[in-house]
Amino acid sequence: MIKDYNILVSCLKGRENDACAEIWYFFSEMGDRSVKCERTGVPGLVAVKTSLNPFEAIRMLKERAMEDPWQFRYTLKYVPLEVVVPSKIEEIEKSAAELAKDRIKESETFRITVRKRYTTLSRTDIIEAIAKHINRKVNLENPDWIIQVEVVGKWTGISVIKPDDILSIEKLRK
Repeated sequence: MIKDYNILVSCLKGRENDACAEIWYFFSEMGDRSVKCERTGVPGLVAVKTSLNPFEAIRMLKERAMEDPWQFRYTLKYVPLEVVVPSKIEEIEKSAAELAKDRIKESETFRITVRKRYTTLSRTDIIEAIAKHINRKVNLENPDWIIQVEVVGKWTGISVIKPDDILSIEKLRK
C-alpha cells in the first residue's frame, strides 16, 4: 500500500480496481496523470496519492459531482489527508495536535472523528490522546472543524478539515 497517500476513497466492496480506474480518469482530467491508487487491504477502501492539493482536488470533484453525481459509478466518498503516520497512539496524538494547534481558533468548535480498520487501537484512547491538547469547545453535531483520523492497519491518515472538505457522492445524490 502507498505509505504517503493523501486521499482515502471508499468504494463498492469488490470494485476497488474499477474505483481506481475511475479515480485515474477523474484525476488525469484535472491534470494529474501521475496519480497513484492502490488497494489498502480493506474491502471497499483505496489509497490515493495525487500531486494536486488534495483539498483542491476534492473541491473540483465536488463541483463535477454536483453537476452529475451519477458519473461517479464506483467511488463513494473522498477524504483528504494531510499526514500519514504509523498507527501508534503517540504518533497520531503528536501529528493531530500539531495540525490543530494553530488552525482551530479560540472561538471555534471541533469534533474528533476516528474511523478504524484492521487495528486493535481503541477509538476512545485515540480521541482522549488528541483532545487533551485542544482547549476548545466540542460540538459533535455541527463543528467548525473536524479532526479526521483514518486508521488503516499499520498506517493512519490525519487531517484537520472543515465538514464540507469531505466529498460524499451518496449525500449529493439525495
